Amino acid sequence: MLVEFRVKNYRSFRDENILSLVASKDVTQRETNAVPTALKAAPYLLKSAVIYGPNASGKSNLIRALQFMRLVIVESAIRVQPGQPLAVQNFQLDLESIAQPTEFEVTFICDGIRYQYGFTLTPQRVVSEYLLVYKAFKPQRWFERWFDEETGREHYEFGPGLRGPRSVWEGATRPNSLFLSTAVQLNSEALRPVYDWFANRLIVYNELSRLNPETSIQMLNKPGGRAEILEFLEAADISITDITVETRQVPSETLHLDLLAGKTMIRREEMEERVIKFTHSTDRGKAVFDLTDESGGTRVLLFLAAPMLAILRQGLTLVVDELDTSLHPLLLRKLVRYFHEPGVNTGAGQLIFTTHDASILEADNLLRRDQIWFVEKDRDQASRLFALAEFSPRKNEALSRGYLTGRYGGIPFLEHDLQEIH
Repeated sequence: MLVEFRVKNYRSFRDENILSLVASKDVTQRETNAVPTALKAAPYLLKSAVIYGPNASGKSNLIRALQFMRLVIVESAIRVQPGQPLAVQNFQLDLESIAQPTEFEVTFICDGIRYQYGFTLTPQRVVSEYLLVYKAFKPQRWFERWFDEETGREHYEFGPGLRGPRSVWEGATRPNSLFLSTAVQLNSEALRPVYDWFANRLIVYNELSRLNPETSIQMLNKPGGRAEILEFLEAADISITDITVETRQVPSETLHLDLLAGKTMIRREEMEERVIKFTHSTDRGKAVFDLTDESGGTRVLLFLAAPMLAILRQGLTLVVDELDTSLHPLLLRKLVRYFHEPGVNTGAGQLIFTTHDASILEADNLLRRDQIWFVEKDRDQASRLFALAEFSPRKNEALSRGYLTGRYGGIPFLEHDLQEIH
């Protein structure tokens, strides 16, 4: 489970900002909305967190920051070429920040062990990198790497907890790649749990990584998969009684260039296409529709179905930007409740999402105060992430009204609108 994410000097986040999933001492809804960890530093972790803020406040940049960190870990050792610049974007409205590296750090728990991993980088190189492992209360520093600008040399320090051919991994690590990524590519079993958490247990959906039907199509074709997806869609009460995947051959044209003959030819071929069909049934009859005939909300639900079921079962961390897009507020609440129901969320999965839907703040027994976050920009156009808990709201306080009237920040500065609300 994700414990904490830190970011500094990335896009609109100039200063260090921290998103924490550590539950407060409040016992309200602890049995449903939090998970015990048996760790003194974080006795309970939250199953979900929601982030509010006006357009262009930085909500999406926070999701992008976590996504970018993941991509650097997964791709820097295999896809980034020697000398290729890293596509990092620091805060551009401050001359001091432009000259400084971007910083990322994630703390997470996997198989009962707490890991704290982070790195700093510029477009030219990785400036520093480190990993702390908490197998007991006192951390073990498995490795630390840093670049000395004065000498132009890289330095490494290793702890006894990291075993294997460390000098080989060090020698193979390029300036623009991570030691973690390189070592795992060279078969470091000790570091694989850290790499695998980012690669396989952290799932991010936003405008750069959109939902698609492929995962759900695969599940529909598996024994029992169709029934599970239909049960998931039943919550929306949209009268879908069956879903099938039909495979058919469709004509296509491909362009071929014959280099020897110097000719260009168009070949007409047939390609395989999979078509999703929905059966809707009512008391007065039934009909079959294509995916294009369905509403945006139904498509979002279908695309979410298989990933959500896997996340709830396997205990993954799902991060979604604008989860409320095309979804009715009641349906959004239902999706959040899935993560809070122990009988459904059997793997202790987590959901972190951004939204503009303030109505879920008033939903009965849906969110604790420590699950609610806000993002806003200051006069320097730097984004700031802060928790509702900082305002110590009363337990019976109308959170939706407080948010919309600007009591907690994180809303557009529209004076006439605020006057109307008052």
